[in-house]
Amino acid sequence: MQLGAEFVGTFILIFAATAGPIVNQKYNGAETLIGNAACAGLAVMIIILSTGHISGAHLNPSLTISFAALRHFPWKQVPGYILAQVSGSICASFALKGVFHPYLSGGVTLPSVSTGQAFVLEFIITFNLLFVVTAVATDTRAVGELAGIAVGATVMLNILIAGPSSGGSMNPVRTLGPAVAAGNYHLLWIYLVAPTLGALAGAGIYTLVKLQDNEVDPSRPVIRSFRRNTSMSV
Repeated sequence: MQLGAEFVGTFILIFAATAGPIVNQKYNGAETLIGNAACAGLAVMIIILSTGHISGAHLNPSLTISFAALRHFPWKQVPGYILAQVSGSICASFALKGVFHPYLSGGVTLPSVSTGQAFVLEFIITFNLLFVVTAVATDTRAVGELAGIAVGATVMLNILIAGPSSGGSMNPVRTLGPAVAAGNYHLLWIYLVAPTLGALAGAGIYTLVKLQDNEVDPSRPVIRSFRRNTSMSV
């Protein structure tokens, strides 16, 4: 059940997030950068709201690995989750290839800047994403009820920042599936390594800076929320 939800959630995410750039290419900029960012951000939001209570809506191997490394998620479930995510991404990408062929190249993540710049950008935006995800998923003082909106907005913001430069992937399977379907593996390693390192750093830094229960100042108002275990992402 959890793996099925993770597969379907990743399929929807990759289909939507990749379709935006493809439509943009096919129809001469109809989507624009804001449209591309909205496709990914809105997809993340609706998937978290619909499947977060089933699988946690990871949708991203970097998130799954980071949560396991920080003991928010069992390592024994990591291979199954990653397999579901990779499978969902590849299936969505071949579905897009069938629907939009020959315009799949528009959805392939490629940098327009140097390799080093793309690597740093992907590291930073994934750091941002996992900092937010770790807050809403693991900290009882974060606004967990609005997790879908918070994470979706972070994805949209990151794409607005990095989309024209690195592609704004933040997720190895966002790049892997379209690369397989298009047969274009140019600089694929950036989008496998940088998001994973950025995710580990973002999740780790939030874990370090968050207040423990015995450190809360009772005189300071805090928005309370319920705990969401292992939830959310891109």
